[in-house]
Amino acid sequence: MTFERLRVRKTYKLYIGGAFPRSESGRSYPVTARDGTVLAHAAQASRKDVRDAVVAARKAFAGWSRATAYNRGQVLYRVAEMLDGRREQFAAEVAAAGDDPSTVDTAIDRWVWYAGWADKYAQVAGASNPVAGPYFNFSLPEPTGVVGVFAPQESSLLGLVSVIAPVIVTGNAAVVVASDERPLPAISLAEVLATSDLPGGVLNILTGHVAELAPWLASHRDVNALDLTGVAAEARPSLQQAAADNVKRVYLPRHDDWAADPGTRRLAAFVETKTVWHPIGV
Repeated sequence: MTFERLRVRKTYKLYIGGAFPRSESGRSYPVTARDGTVLAHAAQASRKDVRDAVVAARKAFAGWSRATAYNRGQVLYRVAEMLDGRREQFAAEVAAAGDDPSTVDTAIDRWVWYAGWADKYAQVAGASNPVAGPYFNFSLPEPTGVVGVFAPQESSLLGLVSVIAPVIVTGNAAVVVASDERPLPAISLAEVLATSDLPGGVLNILTGHVAELAPWLASHRDVNALDLTGVAAEARPSLQQAAADNVKRVYLPRHDDWAADPGTRRLAAFVETKTVWHPIGV
């Protein structure tokens, strides 16, 4: 008698601090394909998971922000290499989510594009300022800190990559809420990140409902900035108000600004300009 082998079904978890925990609440929700078929159950993150992710991001920020720009570029390029090696898997997951499989190639290219900016952005955004005195005066971009990011709802992979790569390449740490309805490629991407030399905690990925998680990220006092790309327009004002209570920087996207040629607008969104004086001849 022969038996047909059963496939080992994949368990989709959160990605926090370089590890893959289940949601603290134990909740999950079904993720369906275009034809209504249930593909899997994704972990439904809670308020406690948001807090844990912020703690992990804050812990990782110091080391990542001090890493050389060249090193950060190497890490992002490594992510692109590994994503390219698993291209067929991602193409299948992206297609099941209702996206064009060709966007996987675009997502890989976007990692490479941002990796190339790692050691060039400071040269473009920085300046040597003329001063009347025996001093050098430099303006240099520095990372903002911990950034809460809401990935575009209409894109499972390309949108996610487009909003997280510019945040981390400039030295920030991030807590990302993936697309509600298309979260599975985000967790597969987390598996790539976990083996790509990216320090644990630099990028934390949560799956769940934006409406539930957004208020906690917006009001968290150890989050320095928000990217509201994946938040519905009618929900943004309340989050902006919550962010203003603890002086967060808020990025409001232009229409689908992640989908086109990325440019440098997102690179500039979460950096601060530091001015340094230095005596001439010392």
